[in-house]
Amino acid sequence: MVNAPQFSWYFLRPKYWLLWLGAGLLWLISWLPYSVLMWLGAGFGKLLFKLLKSRRKVALRNIQLCFPDMPANEQQQLVQKNAVETGRALFDTVIGWWWPSWRLRKLAHIHGYEHVAAAIAEGKGILMLAPHVLHLEAAGRIFGLTHPSIGFYRPNNNPLLDYLQYHGRSRANKYMIGKRDVKGLIAALNQAEVCFYLPDQDYGRQRAEFVPFFAVQHTATTTGTLLFANAANCVVIPVIPSRLPNNKGYEIRILPALQSFPSGDNKADVTRVNQWVEQVVLQNPEQYMWLHRRFKTRPKPEDASLYK
Repeated sequence: MVNAPQFSWYFLRPKYWLLWLGAGLLWLISWLPYSVLMWLGAGFGKLLFKLLKSRRKVALRNIQLCFPDMPANEQQQLVQKNAVETGRALFDTVIGWWWPSWRLRKLAHIHGYEHVAAAIAEGKGILMLAPHVLHLEAAGRIFGLTHPSIGFYRPNNNPLLDYLQYHGRSRANKYMIGKRDVKGLIAALNQAEVCFYLPDQDYGRQRAEFVPFFAVQHTATTTGTLLFANAANCVVIPVIPSRLPNNKGYEIRILPALQSFPSGDNKADVTRVNQWVEQVVLQNPEQYMWLHRRFKTRPKPEDASLYK
C-alpha cells in the first residue's frame, strides 16, 4: 500500500494553473448528459488520432499483427472505431473520478457478483483479472460501488496529476498498491480483499513467457498472475467490462473462478490467460487498448522489432 498523495499548497503555484484549468473545465463538462459526453468523446478521439499519427500507426500495426486475414479496409475501419472509443475514454475517466455515485449507478449493470460473494464466504482473496479496455476507469469505479476493491498503482511524475489520479481511482474503492509492491498485493489477497490485476500488456522479458496472442505466436506475457495466485490464499476470477450500445452505460460480467489454476505449467497457464483476453477482445474489439505496443519485447533481444 502506498501513502495516499496529500493536497499541498504547492499545487497552487503558477506551474500548475494550466492543469487546474483543464481539470476544472472537464469537471464542468462532466455535468452534461452522458449521451453528450460520448458524442464529445467521439469527436475528440477522431481529432486525437489525426494529431497523434504515431499512436494511430501503433494501433493499426497491432490490429494487422493480430488479425492478418482481416481485409485492409476492415482493419482501417477498426482503427477508426478505436479512435472514437479512445476519445470517449477521457470522459470515462471523468465519470469514474468525479461523478456522484447516485448518477453513476444509473449506468451500472453488474452480473455474476455471486462468484465474488462465494469466494469471500470461503475466506479467499480474489485476484480479479481484467483486460485493458478503454473504459476501465469508469468500470473500476462501478465495481467499487458494489464491492470496494484494491488496485495496482503507478504514481504519476506530476504530483498534482498524481493526487487527482490516486483519489479519483480510490473513490468508492479502498486504496492503491504500488506496482512493484508484490508483498503488499499478496498481503491484501491474504486478507480476503478483491484486487484487480491486468495481465495483458507487455511488461518486459522478466517474469514472462512467450506464448501466442491472436496471430503473434511469441508474445511476452507476464507470469505475475501465477505468482500472486500461487503465493496468496486466493482464487482467480475473470471480469469482462464493456460499454453498452445506445448510451446505456457499462456492463461488468463476473465469471466463475478459474479451476485448476495455476496448474504448474507456466506456459500453459499464461496461454490460458491470453486465450481468455482474446475472447474478451473479440466481443468488442473497438473497445480494446490497441494503442499500447503489445509486441515490443521479442523472444531474443536481437530480434527485429515488429513495429518497424
